[in-house]
Amino acid sequence: MLATRNRLRTSTDFSTTVRSGVRNGRRNVVLYTAALAADQPSRIGFIVSKSVGNAVVRNLVKRRLREAGALSLQKYGSGFSIVVRALPAAAGASWEQLLADYDAALETTIKRLGNRVLASSLSNETTQEGTPRA
Repeated sequence: MLATRNRLRTSTDFSTTVRSGVRNGRRNVVLYTAALAADQPSRIGFIVSKSVGNAVVRNLVKRRLREAGALSLQKYGSGFSIVVRALPAAAGASWEQLLADYDAALETTIKRLGNRVLASSLSNETTQEGTPRA
């Protein structure tokens, strides 16, 4: 179970993460990851629409994804806002498949996010011609 401080709650939190974050998709899930301040706890939100299945199936998928999110918090710690959107294929996926897709997508988005932060910091340190700023 995710602690309250680790959950995305408001639609503003979700839309900010989806719009400004890095996206990566797999067969069962699509992840959006945005950077937060390093001292802020990571927050995770889940989107499981009716296209995934009936209420029983959707809740099963949500429980599995929440557990995958809790495991990722132990691995990656703080500083990220993550939105997980389950795709219809997630309904028939096993726990191992969901976990593998979640982990692979999260690892890719965090790597891309790191590259984006590095590129923006480099562009702030150099002029248009590529020479260092004074």
